Amino acid sequence: MKIYRTLKKNIDYIKSKNSNKDLIVRNIFCGTKQIAVVFLDDQTDSERLELYVISKIVDSKQPPKSIFDLQNQIISVSATQVLQNLDDCLSEIMGGNSVVFMQGSPNAIKCATLKYAQRSVTEPPNSDVIFGPREGFVENLKTNMNLVRKRLPTTELKTEELHIGRYTKTKVEVCYIDNIADHKVVEKIKSRLQQIDIDGIIDAHYLTSFLEERKNSIFKQIGKCEKPDIVVAKLLEGRVAIMVDNSPVVLTLPFIFLEDLQNSDDYYQRSFRISFIRFLRLFGILISMLVPGIYVAIQLYHYRIIPIKFLVTIMDSTQGITFSPFMETLFVLLLFDILFEASLRMPKYIGVAVSIVGALVLGDTAVRAGLVSSPTVMIVALTGISFYTVPDQVSQLAILRLAFTLLGGMIGFLGIIVGWVLLVTYLVEFNAYDAPYFAPYAPFIKEDLKDGLFKRETIALKTRPKSVPNKNRTRKK
Repeated sequence: MKIYRTLKKNIDYIKSKNSNKDLIVRNIFCGTKQIAVVFLDDQTDSERLELYVISKIVDSKQPPKSIFDLQNQIISVSATQVLQNLDDCLSEIMGGNSVVFMQGSPNAIKCATLKYAQRSVTEPPNSDVIFGPREGFVENLKTNMNLVRKRLPTTELKTEELHIGRYTKTKVEVCYIDNIADHKVVEKIKSRLQQIDIDGIIDAHYLTSFLEERKNSIFKQIGKCEKPDIVVAKLLEGRVAIMVDNSPVVLTLPFIFLEDLQNSDDYYQRSFRISFIRFLRLFGILISMLVPGIYVAIQLYHYRIIPIKFLVTIMDSTQGITFSPFMETLFVLLLFDILFEASLRMPKYIGVAVSIVGALVLGDTAVRAGLVSSPTVMIVALTGISFYTVPDQVSQLAILRLAFTLLGGMIGFLGIIVGWVLLVTYLVEFNAYDAPYFAPYAPFIKEDLKDGLFKRETIALKTRPKSVPNKNRTRKK
């Protein structure tokens, strides 16, 4: 709806849409001109509004001839915008900015007077590093953009703002480096974001299901970052970053599996050490996913392959156990998941106590009571710890662990081998936003192996990864 020339009609329209008590209308006369400043009391920086808007209008000796004179000669807020629609005015007011109307003008002025309440920039709780930057994203989009721009002071960094959510109208920034990113990928991401029609976006995670190529897949298809140095590194490789207001998490696309084996710490230490650590992470994934199933399969079907002394030890520890090895393992898996969820959801100090009681008291009591055996408890505890060598893969690894345990308990090694072949086949042909999920090993891309499981020194990384679509391969001349 267009703005009326009559001031009272504009105010009445806004009040009809918003009857809250915190809506303030400040009427001012500047000479013969009647002006109204409309804002929300709780969301507006009152000191800034009074200093740069209201006092400037009151103290003005020359009444403005038009709304543009008011904007350019009187109001001294750093960011202003002329609006022509009442609904846009209402959105800006609800968003914490103030809007200035003038009698006889079909336009209004938006003044950036939003009150910012945010936590300070600190190291993210889930992205600790030994060396390297310790800044992390916060819940304010402008602050997050500043952290990225500080590291990328170039005109090639492009940002495009979208508003998503019928009620929240959440600001979403799509960021990419213009002469590196593949524009087909950029347009595809923007198109999917623009098609979202939902009540509101509360956090960046709300967007993931809309951006995924395979909606029903359990596997992670979108990168998630909490540190600006990681986001900048991914932008320099040709990826696209999606930043959401009120969220400390930044989404990056395209995503490949190898990213979760990498860590920001990897690029601040010597390469031979990092290569070893990456193999440890991969080994941790295999342990967490396969070991319970292999343990159950050996006990039920393939016990002859166990050395006789070790077999005697297992037989002694499992003697008198009520459950079969298969049911016993499932029971312990369920018990550990319950303890994990309980310790995670409870208040911090109580959660620590629950973890200690669950792990020591209940575990030891269950073994002594003959409900479970000590090898089973050890195997499940080992897989639970191994999850966190790659924490971003925990959700899918938990499902795969259960699947391989079921296959091992029902069919033995044959079930595990068949399940593994099907899993690898599925992931090898998995492709999202033109980035092969298992690159650079499937398909084999020789140039990208320098930053694969084995990491070369930075001086050797002369080209950008071919695994990620980009239009400028040269990284170092």
